[in-house]
Amino acid sequence: MPVVVDIDVMMARRKMGVGELAECIGITPTNLAVLKNGRAKAVRFSTLDALCEVLECQPGDILRWEA
Repeated sequence: MPVVVDIDVMMARRKMGVGELAECIGITPTNLAVLKNGRAKAVRFSTLDALCEVLECQPGDILRWEA
């Protein structure tokens, strides 16, 4: 898949674990892990918005496209 998810990079910069981030954005740790590991087929804008708010970043810091 050419879209790469870099949530783990932003989590490391914020020293935040999966459980803590999942609780802050209102999804289960399992669903966050699916998204974080690049296995998700889609992401809701509300989830992306919450991720960016909690991680204090832009969508481009979390998602990138590789050829």
